[in-house]
Amino acid sequence: MHIVVCIKQVPEIERVKVDSGTGKVIVPEDSSMINPFDEYAIEEALRIKEKHGGTVTVLTMGPASAAEALRSALALGADEAVHLMDPAFDGSDAAATATLLAAGIGKLDKVSLVLFGRNAVDTDASSVPGYVAGRLNWPQVLFVRKFVELSADKSKVERMTEDGYDTCEIPLPGVVSVVKEINEPRLPSLKGKMRAKKAPIATFSAAALGVDTAKVGPNSPTTIVRSQPPPTRKKGEILEGEPDDVAAKLFDKLRADQII
Repeated sequence: MHIVVCIKQVPEIERVKVDSGTGKVIVPEDSSMINPFDEYAIEEALRIKEKHGGTVTVLTMGPASAAEALRSALALGADEAVHLMDPAFDGSDAAATATLLAAGIGKLDKVSLVLFGRNAVDTDASSVPGYVAGRLNWPQVLFVRKFVELSADKSKVERMTEDGYDTCEIPLPGVVSVVKEINEPRLPSLKGKMRAKKAPIATFSAAALGVDTAKVGPNSPTTIVRSQPPPTRKKGEILEGEPDDVAAKLFDKLRADQII
């Protein structure tokens, strides 16, 4: 079984700022890591490989620095790494990113399963997995908390919902995004780190992928016009007094604010 895990290099969120004058997001160049939710997808791929056999390939799209995210995944135990890198890709929105990832997956041999983390912490959109499934014309299940059954031609999973979970079955190849409840990611071993330093990374440009650059990067169908930080939260208030009095005051405030 060939499993592809799509990962993303993201900034450390606490260091990201928004310029209130220009409305642009400022990301420190030295602040990057694997998207935390992608670590659960990597771990699940490795567990599937250990149980059923096969190969795990990690795939990312981004600048040269994104290779560090791939090497981090290789250190955890991934077998191969693929980097989609071209200046024409810079600034791609979710739809364009999915087009590129699907093209990259199409270059790989006999892919059975594509895994994603629930969402990327920088955009928090959870849209790319569905887009990729659409581009590939493969079935999808999002927000999966458990693989119940898995064979060469189908997968049964538990998908989280607001009220609990659904049990779904899809034919393979397919696309699945996972939530953090699915497992506990492992740490890299020293041997894994040493191997990752020397491991080759396959790189595909726009020409190699055969994509139309008129539809990706700055030519993506959507653009961010302006960003702004969330409003500052109001300072909290401590209610004092006897328990019954505090409860009554709290009830009045919640009702005044139309919370209840």
